[in-house]
Order: sequence, then structure tokens, then C-alpha cells
Amino acid sequence: MNTLKELFDKKGTLIATHRGMVCGNIPHNTFAAFDVALNHGTDILETDVTMAGDGELFVFHPRQEVNQLKLDVHLEEMTTAEIRELRYVNDCRAATEWGIPTLDEFLERYKGKCLINLDHGWDFFPEMVKKVRDHKMEDQILLKSPATKPETFKIIEQVAPDMMFMPIIKEETMEAAAQVEHMNINYVAAELVFPTEDSPLLEESFIRHHHDAGRLLWVNTILYNCKKPLSGGHTDDVAVMGDPDKGWGWNIDKGFDILQTDWTMALKAYLAQR
Repeated sequence: MNTLKELFDKKGTLIATHRGMVCGNIPHNTFAAFDVALNHGTDILETDVTMAGDGELFVFHPRQEVNQLKLDVHLEEMTTAEIRELRYVNDCRAATEWGIPTLDEFLERYKGKCLINLDHGWDFFPEMVKKVRDHKMEDQILLKSPATKPETFKIIEQVAPDMMFMPIIKEETMEAAAQVEHMNINYVAAELVFPTEDSPLLEESFIRHHHDAGRLLWVNTILYNCKKPLSGGHTDDVAVMGDPDKGWGWNIDKGFDILQTDWTMALKAYLAQR
């Protein structure tokens, strides 16, 4: 099963939208954000999963409670009932109508609509995988895990060898990530995180090695922290401020097949004219 590669073969460069399309009154990881991303033409919804104190799984980025809820407590310390009462704040820190979806609600809403990348769920892979199987969405889901957590590779091998998997590879974890190639894991893509253009991750032989194995390469073009670049300075910011060839085009020319972005419609328009 590799619906990711099938989609790439059909469409070419794929767009992964980071936590949905967010602007104005629409916060991250809400149904509004995901619906807008689909309306703007995304191929993949990227989202985050966290676990409540009583074991329920929610779509929420861990440790973002202060920023997105104005709440100085972690969801991991709360019950499902308490989380149900919460509402996101917008960019101006004002209240919105949007609550926090459960993973069950999220999966059912987007079943059959697009591919989905589940992030930040590696500490409870078995529970998360069970939810995916309950909804019969194995062919829609791309799991991921940092190569700094090689113990999760063994869990994937045990509970989800059939589901699409993507390790997050940094320069210092290239060797650790390589072990996935020798495991019973459906290794369909690799997310490469590189701070500079001269990273060993960008060597032609490394890129070719993955492509020759039939794997796609994912790059995160968002600039989440200017002190910790994820794509060597070739970012969404550069692209939308006037130089999409240097921002997005550079990554495509390097051999990246999937671009994770905060600017779905602009990237889609660029791909169309390119």
C-alpha cells in the first residue's frame, strides 16, 4: 500500500498543509482550518495528536496550550470532559467558537477526502493506530516519527507494518534513520530537516538513494523559528514575499516531492504556472 506514491505519480509535486489554513479568526488544527485547506487545493492535511489524561486522543499540538488556548495547563493533565469545554483563541488572542476535535471526529470528517499526516503521536502509536483501523483509513494515513526516537520504529513494526511511514531525518540522525530500511515497515517517504544548503542531506547521492528505492522526499518550508531553519532558508516567507523560485522552486529542483506549507493557495498557483 503506497497511496502517497500513487498520488505523486498522478499529480507531481504534492502540497501538505501545516495544521490547516490559518488566518484571521481561524486557528490551527480546527475543522475550519482543515476545510479551508481542502477548499484551497491541498493534497495532504498535516495535523498533531495528543492524549488527554483519561486516554482520549485529540487533534492538538502538544505544549501549545498557552499560545492557542490562553491556558497554562497541558491537555495531558485534563479529562475529556474538561477539554470539551475549551475554545481556541485567534491571532489576536480573542475567543473563537472553535473547540478541539477528538481524533475520532477528525478521522471521520476527512475520511476519503485526502491523505493525512499524523504528527506528534509517537508516544502512543498503538492507541493512534487502533483509531485509524477503527475508521478503516489505513490507506489514507501517513505516520511519522523523529529518528531521535528509534524505539518507535520497533513499535511501528509491531502495530502498523502495513501503514505508510515517514521518519524525520536530521543531519545528526542519518545513521539512526537508516535502520528503517531493514525493518518490516512500509517506508514510503522521508522528511529531511536541514539548516543550511551544504547539508549532507542534500547530497545528490542521498537524494537519489531514496528516489531509487521508490520513496518520496518531504521538506517543511514553514519558518517556525528563524533561529532554527528547517529548509536551509528556502521558505514560505521567501516565496510569498516575492521570490517563489528561491523559496519553493529551489526545494523542488533539489528533488523534494512534497512541500509542507502554511500557504496552500499560493503554492498551488505557483505549481500550476511552473
